[in-house]
Amino acid sequence: MAPRLLIVLAVFLVTAAPARADLVQLDRAQAGKGARLARAAGGSELAHDLLIWRVPSSAVTDLRRAGIVRISRPERLLRTTASSLQLATDPLVPFEWWRAAVGADQVDSPGPGKPVTVVDSGVDLNHPEFVTRANTTALNAQTTTDADEDHGTAVASVVGATNNGVGIVGIYPDAVLRVWDASPFGFLNEGAAIEGIYEAARRGVGVINLSFGGEDDDPLLDDSIRFAFRSGSLVVAAAGNEALDGNPPNFPAFYPHVLTVGATTESNNVAIFSTLSPTVDMAAPGVHIPVAETLKEEPTGYSTTGSGTSFASPLVAGAAAWVWTTRPDLDNTQLFELMRRSATDIAARGFDNASGYGLLNIPGALNFRTPTSDPQEPNEKPREIEARGLFTTATPPLTTAGHTASSITARVDRSEDPIDLYRAWAPAGHTLRAQVTGSVRVRVLERTTRLQPLATGKRGVAAYRNPGKGAYVYVEVRPAVRVAEYRLRVTAVRR
Repeated sequence: MAPRLLIVLAVFLVTAAPARADLVQLDRAQAGKGARLARAAGGSELAHDLLIWRVPSSAVTDLRRAGIVRISRPERLLRTTASSLQLATDPLVPFEWWRAAVGADQVDSPGPGKPVTVVDSGVDLNHPEFVTRANTTALNAQTTTDADEDHGTAVASVVGATNNGVGIVGIYPDAVLRVWDASPFGFLNEGAAIEGIYEAARRGVGVINLSFGGEDDDPLLDDSIRFAFRSGSLVVAAAGNEALDGNPPNFPAFYPHVLTVGATTESNNVAIFSTLSPTVDMAAPGVHIPVAETLKEEPTGYSTTGSGTSFASPLVAGAAAWVWTTRPDLDNTQLFELMRRSATDIAARGFDNASGYGLLNIPGALNFRTPTSDPQEPNEKPREIEARGLFTTATPPLTTAGHTASSITARVDRSEDPIDLYRAWAPAGHTLRAQVTGSVRVRVLERTTRLQPLATGKRGVAAYRNPGKGAYVYVEVRPAVRVAEYRLRVTAVRR
């Protein structure tokens, strides 16, 4: 079979899964009752902590009447598309031009460390790159029988194909590689992808690669990513291949807290198809990438012409796990910032919508200064910081009735982290002062509606005098520039 040019990125379909199922997120206040009713209706739990279930579509109306449903939406399929458009010694390594472009040929990659989970179509575990590969775990059954199920094998090989004298070598050949098959119906499936992200995060801190996307904003997919980020993992996603089609928003790449990757060519220019967006964080090679193919689709097991942001993304995911293994003291917020800030600027100076902060630079990332940690993320919405919201536990308030002064150092970003929201105790008859340093704006908001600010910052200080009973309020910080580090100090004084 002639090598194929893979123009990646899965796209959401509006057709329902063969079983006609809905994805349902239960109301947390009715979690116990909801789980019983969902199970009785023939549902299956996908993400326990997020209360996300797959239930027969015919049961949703009754579940809504029972008052247990927060969100429901028909489950959709995802589809990948194909178009004709130590010293690494494996035979196809001379075709791996990307190695020099990102500095992978300048430093030795480490042994096993931080895991990389590929959530994609199934991986051909009988392929020479995987059949005897150490530290390879299938988190669920892997199927590669459908014609469109070669995508996961290709993506996983870019991350961790071993240096075994056969075929290609991945960017982190000794990585702890975990694979989740999100194509139970022969196509990438929305519910299965959410389940895979959740399972990867539940198993512990690591890097999660998502080489799929589409134009539909899915709040349940967003919730699963926020859960993974809160759990300490780094989520990496392909920017999309829609530059020639108007650059529509692409999800999950468009979500906050996702390290979004565009594609570059052999000349270190942004590929003509790579989606332009203010959410692009960095770029990596994504044209003419040698990849492993399922043996069913390609008897030789390899193609040298894989192209698309789907292959740029796993290069960054594998590199991030490499850096994290070498620098294990980093948390995921520091790793996120380090990977993009250490990139080699290749377009307009500084940030641009095509390449983000620049081209992946592994030696640069290994030696880049440690960024400031960004605590309590994600914390853009009340349900992310309150008890019984999105997460099972609340973030601690900055001040309480018995502790009326506190400070925190953090970071905001217009695309990746547009709001930081904190709870603070406003004692009766006291003035709550929220003072910031840095290029940010601060407000004090009423906790219930947040419609009208109680106080708006002037010269970096928002002061609210509470004339009524003591109560918690929100302190909101937003960036005044693209990215800003700040220090917030909250105090309550009687005056």
